[in-house]
Formats: sequence, structure tokens, C-alpha cells
Amino acid sequence: MGKKLSLPSKIKKRDGQLVPFDQSKISQAVKAAALEVVRQEEEAQRVSTDVLPVILERIRQEFQERVPSVEEIQDIVESALMEKGYGFIAKKYILYRQKREELRRIKTVYGIKDDLKLPLNSLYVLRQRYLLKDDRQRVIETPREMFQRVARAVSQAELEFKSKYSPAEVEEKFFQMMADLEFLPNSPTLMNAGTTLGQLSACFVLPVEDSMEGIFEALKNMARIHQTGGGCGFDFSHLRPAGDLVATTKGKASGPISFMSIFNAATQVIVQGGRRRGANMGILRCDHPDIIDFIEAKLDPAAFTNFNLSVAVTDEFLEKVKRDETFDLISPRTGEKVRSLRARSLFELICYAAWKSGDPGLIFLDEINRHNPLPELGPIEATNPCGEIPLYPYESCNLGSINLAKFVRNGEVDWLRLKDTITWAVRFLDDVIEVNRYPLPEIEKMTKANRKIGLGVMGFADFLIKLGLPYNHPQAVATASRLMRVIQQISRQASAELAEERGVFPNYERSIYPRQGLKLRQATLNTVAPTGSISLIAGCSSGIEPVFALSYVRRILSGAQLFEIHPLFEEELKKRGMDSRDFIAYIGRLGSIQHVKEIPEELRRIFVTAFDVQPEEHLKIQAAFQQYTDNSVSKTINLPEEATVEDVKEIYLKAAEYHCKGITVYRYGSKKGQVLSFTSGETEEEDWWREFLTVDSEFSGGCFRGECSL
Repeated sequence: MGKKLSLPSKIKKRDGQLVPFDQSKISQAVKAAALEVVRQEEEAQRVSTDVLPVILERIRQEFQERVPSVEEIQDIVESALMEKGYGFIAKKYILYRQKREELRRIKTVYGIKDDLKLPLNSLYVLRQRYLLKDDRQRVIETPREMFQRVARAVSQAELEFKSKYSPAEVEEKFFQMMADLEFLPNSPTLMNAGTTLGQLSACFVLPVEDSMEGIFEALKNMARIHQTGGGCGFDFSHLRPAGDLVATTKGKASGPISFMSIFNAATQVIVQGGRRRGANMGILRCDHPDIIDFIEAKLDPAAFTNFNLSVAVTDEFLEKVKRDETFDLISPRTGEKVRSLRARSLFELICYAAWKSGDPGLIFLDEINRHNPLPELGPIEATNPCGEIPLYPYESCNLGSINLAKFVRNGEVDWLRLKDTITWAVRFLDDVIEVNRYPLPEIEKMTKANRKIGLGVMGFADFLIKLGLPYNHPQAVATASRLMRVIQQISRQASAELAEERGVFPNYERSIYPRQGLKLRQATLNTVAPTGSISLIAGCSSGIEPVFALSYVRRILSGAQLFEIHPLFEEELKKRGMDSRDFIAYIGRLGSIQHVKEIPEELRRIFVTAFDVQPEEHLKIQAAFQQYTDNSVSKTINLPEEATVEDVKEIYLKAAEYHCKGITVYRYGSKKGQVLSFTSGETEEEDWWREFLTVDSEFSGGCFRGECSL
């Protein structure tokens, strides 16, 4: 009796690496191909069980003397499927191989070794902004190596404290939650950790003093911050208005708007962190004499392209809007009334400008300061570029976001794993404060005195889809509230544990926490950011935004077009045999599937897009998160092109009633060169994509207003 032939112990990957032979992967591949044809789990498993013995016997016969390659195994799978009479399944398997090969070729063009099996657009963003390059701009690290670099650099903070974990244990945990795309820090941390630059924060606020020296000191400091990858917020309210007296020259002041144009021009020529343009927030109080010019500043599409603008409104102003009373404009130099105007007229002008251009948004100053944990330090007057972090002058904050889509299994939230990730994420962000290299000594002093962090979320829309909840359903609001309450509770527990281990933040005694009996390591813990680029890396929906579209064309590689479909939606279409190219292409011409009768009602119910969500439904989600967020919530209220100025007015007023700290609207078509657009009309065959919803390469569903510092 002959010796029984054994299966090979190794298999050679395409990059030449030898890895253990795993027959379960063959079984899974056959089952996946079968499932696309038969559409039934049990039948697909039967096909796999039927074919697998033939495949394994062929492998035994052919590879006793040498190690097989992946391609050779795949050839055997195709042949076995044909031999057993599964020709249609073999065809699906062949098409799958061709698609994967095409993706590999594109990734090769990118010059990246994809060692984490990331989506193509994730690799594009990583290549453009995050992976280290040599002097000839060639990528010299892989995505896995990037996360290892970051984990290693951040975990060095553990050496400064007595901890129950070793730095090696912490490094491994930090690496794993990033490599698994469960948690990602803000962009500067991914870019700069472990490099000579070493600046890891995304968010800064700089003071702008009412003097030539003060203004240009702020300009110089902005340039330093932009060069390291951070974004800046400015309150220009302390600058005397245009036409006011300049004592030294007896001339007239040019006003804050003219100086803002200098900041904008400087930002235009500074490449942020060597990878992108800078991001700024410009803020002016509603009672500044130049407020009308500020409101109208971006009605010219070419003006202030590197700024998001927000009017800082007070409770007094909003009350006078409601009562239709006059409102005084006050000189910041003298504190005296310059003139009065009708509050409602000013508010209507704000709403018209926002309807027309997307700017300005509002920040609600009194609401922010009602929840300021450090009132002894004075009122907060400004925020970071996207409005999610209210900060003092010279204060910075580092952010990170948990990918909620990773914490749903079989339609249920994995609360234990989520809580564990929250705890480690708080530790990660606290460690960032220690290892960070600050651009200015004033920033280091202020940041370490308060130790603010902003742990937030991304992938909320995907999270709801996996739970079977429509974004525009009351249950989604209740889920948002419960979710953020848990995140806040666990964040505070983690901060309290760090306070026991490392001490409270230096300004603790000047905070509200002693009266509450809370000993915390950080003055603030949670925020909700738009998550721009990092949600693209994670392959999830942006921040707490709804899915912006289910299929669309992404513009990449200097004009190349990449057709994409939401993976959860594609999965559901495949289950129902509705994933033909023509049908998906048809959906790609729409912003919504709500009127596509061919799609089952249960899918139309769950897969809502930004075009389907009413403004107040957006607001209720934002308010639910804000209730349990000690910083602020960045959220875009999407409006259809036909929305009116009255719609904007209603949204802005309700945002204040819902206790939001800020509000932003985006009306489709209101920005020239917008990142998301439909085009239509007769097209040539090679230009088929021009009729589709089209987005820029780095658009993830958030950051409609401008550059995002995440």
C-alpha cells in the first residue's frame, strides 16, 4: 500500500513570502464564488464541500516536491469547479481573480505594498499624505509599518510613568487597534509620529491682538503650525473696525476683514505638513462693527478660500432676533456703541450668505461657555477649523476617532470590545500629549496645563446600517444618545484611572471637577470631528454624517475615474442577485434609491443617503451626540439645491434650541468646484462616468465647507 500524499505546509504569496498553507481559505473562496451564483448559504456550502476534496487531491499530487504559488492553487480551483460541473461558479471565480489582479496592478502603480489588504482609495490617501517617502518622493513604508511607527513613538510616553503595562504591551495594543482600523488618531499623528517633525496635534487656536505686532505675530505662528500639519482657529473680534482711529499714525484702521485676507494669502502658499493646504477658522462676534462685511466675505467664491467662517452669536442676540429688536454694535477698542441695527435683519443676512455660499456658520458662544470646564481661565472665544474643539488662545488638542462600524456583530453592538477600545484610545491620546513636539513654547505650556483630548467616532452611518436602523428614524436618535453616553462614561473612567496613575491635569483646581468629585487626567475628553481623510483610510462613513451616496465615481490619479459602491449595499444586492453592472451604474446616476422600485423596501428603508435626510433629522442626531460631548460636534446639515433662505433660518434657530454649540449648512450647488456633484447629458462611451454622482479623491462625506485638519 502506497504512502498517503500530504498537503504542502507552505504556500508562496505573490510577493514571494512563504506563509502556512490553509485549506480553509480555499473552502471560503469557493463558497464565496458559489454564493454569488446560487444566493443561498447552505447551497454554497454544499458546493464548497463537494469540490474541496478534488482540489486538495490535485494539490497533493502536484506539489510534493515544491511549494505551490497562490496563482497555481487558484488555477486548480478553477479546473476543479469546471470538472464537477459548476461552470457558472467557475466563471464568477475567474472574474473575481481578474478584478483582484486589476486592483493589484493599480496598487503597484501607486508604489505601495498593501500589507493590510486595504481598499484602493485608502491606499491612495495613504500614499498622498501619510506614508513616509524618500528625497525622490518614493514611498518607503507600508501601511503596517506606518501604524508600527506611530504605535512605537506614542507608547514611549509610558516610560515617563509607573504603569501596570510595559511599553511593549502598550505599543502592541496601540498598533493592533490602528491596524484593525478600529481607532485612528488625527492626521498629524499618523504623518509625524516617529519623525523628526514630531508635531502630532490637529487643532490650534491663536490669539490675534489689536496691534500690528500682534497681528503679524499670529500670522507667523500660523505659518509654523500649518507647516507641521495643524489647523488654526482665530477670533478676529479684538481688532478695531475699519475706519477706526490708529493712535500712532492718526490714520484709519483697515479692519479685521483686510487682515484676514493676508492670513488667507499666506495660507495659500504654505503647504500644510508638506502634504496639503492649511485649514483655518475665522470668527467674528455678532456685535463687532464690521460684522456685515464679515458675513458677506465669502459671497465672492474666490475670496477666503482657505477659511471656514463662523459668526459668534450670543443669547442676547438670538433673543433680539426672536423679538425683532435692535442690537448694538460695540467697538472692541473703546467698548462703546458704534451704532444699532435690527437684529433680525442681521440674522437674515447671515442666513442668506450661508444659503448662497455655505458660510458663515454659527458658534453659540454662551452655550460653549456654559459647559466650559475651566471658567476661571475666562471665556472661550474661538474653535479649531471645523468647529469641534473650543479652545483658549495658544491651546492645542489632539483628536482620535473610533470606527463604530467595527463594533457590530450579527446585528448587535459589541459593547465590551467597544469599551475596551475607548479605554485604550484615551490612554493613546494622553500619551500623545507627552511625546508631542509643540510648535511654540506657549502652546506646550497651555496644552499641558489643560491636557484636552478629543476622542470621537466615525462610521456612525455604517453602524446604523449594520444594526438595521435608518439614519432618519427616531430610534437612530435614541441610539446616538445611548452610544455617546456610554463613550462619555467610559472615557471619564479611563481618565480617572490615568489620574490615579499619573496625576490630574495641572489646572484641575481651577476647573469644575473638584466640586463634582471627579479627578480627571484631562480637562475635556470627547468630541465629534468630521474625520475627513482618516475615515477614508478606515473605509467607513465620515464622522456622524449619513452615507452621502451608495454608488459614485471618485476622481483620482490626475483625472482617472474609480467607480465605487458602498460595500454593505453591494453585499445586500449580491444576496438578492441584483448586482449587475448595469443596475449599479443606474443607481450611480441617482443621489437616492428611495424611488427605485426594483430595490426591496427593506433596503430602501435602511440605505438612506444625505439626500434623503430632512434638516431637522440631521439636527436631532447632532444634538443627541452633543448632549454627551464635552467639546463640540462637527456636523453638516445637508440641504437640497431648492432649499430656501427660510429653511436655513429655521435650522439655525433650532440648533440653538437643541443646545448645539455650533451649526453648519451646505446647500447642494452652493459652492463652485464643490467636491460632490452630479453632471448629466449626452456622453461618449468612454465618458460614461460623467453622468454619475462624482466626488474628489479625498472626499469622504464630511468637510463640505473647506479643508479639514483630520
